[in-house]
Amino acid sequence: ATDIAFALGILMLFGRRVPLSLKVFLTSLAIIDDLAAILVIAVFYTSDLSLLSLGGAAAGALALYLLNRFKVTQLAPYVLIGVVIWVFVLKSGVHATLAGILVAMFVPMRGDGKVRSPLRHMEHSVHPWVAFLILPLFAFANAGVRLFGDTDTSLLNPVTVGIVAGLFLGKQLGVFAMVWLAIRLRLAKMPEGANWASLYGVSVLTGIGFTMSLFIGTLAFEHGNFDHLNATRLGVLAGSAASAVLGCAVLYFGLARDSITNVPGYRPSVPAKES
Repeated sequence: ATDIAFALGILMLFGRRVPLSLKVFLTSLAIIDDLAAILVIAVFYTSDLSLLSLGGAAAGALALYLLNRFKVTQLAPYVLIGVVIWVFVLKSGVHATLAGILVAMFVPMRGDGKVRSPLRHMEHSVHPWVAFLILPLFAFANAGVRLFGDTDTSLLNPVTVGIVAGLFLGKQLGVFAMVWLAIRLRLAKMPEGANWASLYGVSVLTGIGFTMSLFIGTLAFEHGNFDHLNATRLGVLAGSAASAVLGCAVLYFGLARDSITNVPGYRPSVPAKES
């Protein structure tokens, strides 16, 4: 899965040369990619199911739906019911990450006129905790790679090679091929202000899979060989680094110098005349 923060961060390095359409394209693709990864976790990394707990989670989701339906904009009921849903999902055998999606689906996007968007308020409230505490702790706990010691972990390990190939080759080829096909078949249009080179560069950036890729790797080898887990981490880091380097190179030469002038409403600044 594409790491939204890292991929967008690298794209932002090019400043105003990046058209807005490319930013929207990468963000949308990364979000869908992460949602698909969470569904993979829910389906393939699920232990014995508890129908009773699933029923409790479904009842909680129904309560959230009713709150949304009756235009309840206070966040407290959503948070309390969300905690209950998280407990039920955790007890059901399905991975608890699915609970976050359920809660986010029902928190109102629009306020009642006096109250601003509850969903955006919640997002802004939790963002500092997620960005500066949770994600760094996650990266610190899961990104450790033993480069020395009595392990056979190396870049030639089959697990490492497979992950590098999937992130560095599979992601860019799959994304760019589908985009090219959709545009050729006129199912989609070329993003405004973009070109084939910049689209390919963004496709390469989708191979930056840090947090979610490490998470799935940890689940896959949670009770297995530690060498495989170490190889997974090394593969994710190597594949993500290679995607970042190549993506930067392609975008550096592929982004038009005047990309920003293709955005509707843009007016170049005119230097003041000297008196």
